[in-house]
Amino acid sequence: MLPDLATNDGDANMSEVMTNVLLSEYEGIIASVGDNATDVAIIAALVRDGDWSEQGARVVVRLAREYGTSILRNAVALAEAMDIEDGSAGL
Repeated sequence: MLPDLATNDGDANMSEVMTNVLLSEYEGIIASVGDNATDVAIIAALVRDGDWSEQGARVVVRLAREYGTSILRNAVALAEAMDIEDGSAGL
């Protein structure tokens, strides 16, 4: 279901839709390399199928491994509240 952008919660709904789209994309990438894939294989798949640079892919995989969903979910919420789109890392 697409968000009702005429309501005040349109931004929240759009964020949820985008999160679901991204999750689906990354689930497909992981499925293509297998659940037990090495970081090298995941990075290669992100570069090939996810339009990431190699450096960006390495950072994303490291962050996922190091912090997991609990911390990263909070970091995303904080970045959104602070209106930070790309951050200072330049990826």
